[in-house]
Amino acid sequence: MDPLLPPPKPLAHWLARFDAAPLPVQPETAHRFELLRAAEEHVDAHQIADELGGDPLFVTRVLAHVAALRRRRGYGEDAGGGPETLTEALVLLGIAPLFRSWNEPLTAVPLTGPAGEGFAGVLRRAHRGARFSLAFANHRGDHDAAVLHEAALLHGIAELLLWLHEPLLAQEIAARQAADPTLRSDTVQAQLLGVTLAEIQHALMLRWSLPPLVVHLADAQVSQGPNALAQRNVALAVRLARHSALGWDNAALPDDYRDIADLLHLSPAHAEHLVRDVDGD
Repeated sequence: MDPLLPPPKPLAHWLARFDAAPLPVQPETAHRFELLRAAEEHVDAHQIADELGGDPLFVTRVLAHVAALRRRRGYGEDAGGGPETLTEALVLLGIAPLFRSWNEPLTAVPLTGPAGEGFAGVLRRAHRGARFSLAFANHRGDHDAAVLHEAALLHGIAELLLWLHEPLLAQEIAARQAADPTLRSDTVQAQLLGVTLAEIQHALMLRWSLPPLVVHLADAQVSQGPNALAQRNVALAVRLARHSALGWDNAALPDDYRDIADLLHLSPAHAEHLVRDVDGD
């Protein structure tokens, strides 16, 4: 272990580390939020979601805020009818209460250098995974397509927070995987962090009371049950975005095309054509 790096920590440490303060947002999100605040009487939930919904930190912050409000109003953790998407959460919250809830400008993420590059790379992967997930869901005719899009977008939330709060650890994880492409993500994360990012992410989502369907779909382990296909939809989209992050020559991509073809009832060649089209939009 590099002496400059902190020793591995238990899950409780990471939950406290990432949950100690309100989630920051991207600088552009903070800027647009203030512009929308100035035009409060002329904006609605759909416009806010369209303009700010590409920032997974903002989406998570709103969903967690609405979940906390519901708890204070007496809705239990298992109460149905809660919002599952950013738009639904904004409609339930209301535009004026949204801006009143955050009177001060949102804390922005002014990352530069390697940390900024790492953060931006995870964000690009999240956006691409969300696009793939939505395309797969629409092809399947899934009525929860918007939730599948959101689940893929939020899939990298723990990794984004790691780049924000512990950039040296995030850089070391990336460096070790770049040096050894056969090294599994879970293995190197457990070695350096003490737990995997998937474990941290799942625990954070539960702590923030994010929508149960989003939490389930974002789980790395695909389970059996009524949402198995939707969960597989998200998992394949996230996997494809990771494997194609540096181009379309990754050796794992043929297996991705085969599995996507099986999900969408296409040939592998048609599946490859579909994802290339989606990525080019």
